[in-house]
Amino acid sequence: MTSEQSGANVILHIGAGSFHRAHQAWYLHRVNLSRAPNEAPWSLTVGNIRSDMNAVLDALAAQQGVYTLETVTPQGERHYETIRSITRVLPWSADLAGLIEAGADPACKIISFTVTEGGYYLDEHDRLDTANPDIAADLNGARTTIYGALAAILEARRARNGGPVTLQTCDNLRSNGKRFHAGMREFLALRGATGLRDWFDANTACPDSMVDRITPRPTPDVRERVKEATGFDDACPVMGESFIQWVIEDHFCAGRPAWERAGAEMVESVMPYEEAKIRILNATHSCIAWAGTLIGLDYIHEGTNDADIRTFAREYVTEDVIPCLTPSPLDLAKYRDVVLDRFSNPYIQDTNQRVAADGFSKIPGFIAPTLAQRIAAGATPAATAILPALFLRFLERWHQGTLPYRYQDGVMDEAATHRMLEAQDPLAVFCADKLLWGRLAGNPALAPALREALARVDGWLAARGWPVAS
Repeated sequence: MTSEQSGANVILHIGAGSFHRAHQAWYLHRVNLSRAPNEAPWSLTVGNIRSDMNAVLDALAAQQGVYTLETVTPQGERHYETIRSITRVLPWSADLAGLIEAGADPACKIISFTVTEGGYYLDEHDRLDTANPDIAADLNGARTTIYGALAAILEARRARNGGPVTLQTCDNLRSNGKRFHAGMREFLALRGATGLRDWFDANTACPDSMVDRITPRPTPDVRERVKEATGFDDACPVMGESFIQWVIEDHFCAGRPAWERAGAEMVESVMPYEEAKIRILNATHSCIAWAGTLIGLDYIHEGTNDADIRTFAREYVTEDVIPCLTPSPLDLAKYRDVVLDRFSNPYIQDTNQRVAADGFSKIPGFIAPTLAQRIAAGATPAATAILPALFLRFLERWHQGTLPYRYQDGVMDEAATHRMLEAQDPLAVFCADKLLWGRLAGNPALAPALREALARVDGWLAARGWPVAS
C-alpha cells in the first residue's frame, strides 16, 4: 500500500547510472508531480558501491540532483524533461559510509539497486559463486558486492532500530527479487551472521520487477542538444527511447510510492511479463549485437534493419519463443514487432559494444531456457541455436584480438575461454561449459543443434564476404 505517513519517505538507490535516471527516477518524478497536498512525499538518495561513476555523481551533486532526460521516438521526435526526484547524492567512499548511514535511517523505506545480472553472482540453483574473488572478499568483511554492501547497511539499520525496509531489484535478472533474497540469505549464513539473517527474514520484502527502457551511454551530443533545447548546460543529462515499462510485484513492507500513477503495472506475479521481455527483447538484442559486430556494423539499429539479421531475430521468436510462452497475457507476436520497431530507432544510437557485453550472463539468463524447453519438448531448436552460434563466432574474434572494440564480461573466465577456443573442438567445450549452460551442459541434443547453426552462420558470413573460423 502507498504511504500515508507525514514527512518525507526516502528511497536509497544503489547504482546511479543512466538506466536508473531514465527509468525509476523518472517514475518517481512523475508520481511526485501528481502528489496530493496531504500525501507524504518520496525522494531519492543515490550512490554507488564502486568508484567507477564518481564523475557522474560529482556532476549530479553539483546540480543538486537535477538533470535533463531526453527521449526520442523511432520517428525522431525528441522530448526534454527536467527530473527532480533525486534530492541527495552520496559521494563514494571505500567504506560506503554514506550508503550505510542513508540506508540505516528510519526515513528510508526502500533500498533499490541496479547491479545487472552478473552482479548477483548466482548459478542456476540460486547458489552464490563463492569462488568469485569479490564474493570471497565480502564474506571476509569487504563491501564490494551488493551482498557485502547490504549486509553492512542492514546491520546498521538493525542496530539503529530503523524498522522494516523493502529491497527492490531493478534489472534483468529473472525472478530478481526472489533470487536476490535467496542469495542474500546464503551470504549471511556463510558469514555466520545468523542474527542478521533472522532480522532480514522478519524485516524485509524483496519484490520481483521487470524494467524496460533502452538507455544508451550518453554521448557529448546529448549535452549539446539539451543545451540548445532548454538553455541549460546540463553536465549529466541522460537519453533514452520514448518507450518505458515497469511491472512490479506489489509486495512492499514499509510503504511505497503510488507507482501506478506514473504508469507502472502493479501485479501479483511478474513472471509472464519478465519471461516475454527477457526472451524476446533481451535475447534478441544480444542476437543483433553479436551478428552486427560480425559483419562490421556499429549500431543496433543498423543490424535490426539488415534483412538477414532481422530474419534471425524474427525466426528465433516466432519458431521457438512464442511456442514456449503460450498462453500469455501478452500478444507475443505484437510484442515481437514492437521490440524490433524499437531496436530500429536510428536516433538512439545504441552501440553493439554496449549490448554485446556480458554474454556469459546472457546465454544462461536469456537464451538457454528456450533451448532447454524446446529440447525437452522434443523439438529441434534450430532458430534459437543461431544465437549461441553467433556468440561463439563473436568470442573467436575476441580470442583472435580482431573485435573492433573492447569486450566486457563481468563473469567470463578469460583464461578458460581462451583455452576453450584453442581446443581441437571448441564447440564441444563450449557446449559442456556449465557456466553457460547449467543443467543443459553436455545434453546430447545441444551440440548437434549448435553445429547446424554454426554452419548456417558461417554460410551467411561467407556470403557477406566476412571471415569465418579457420
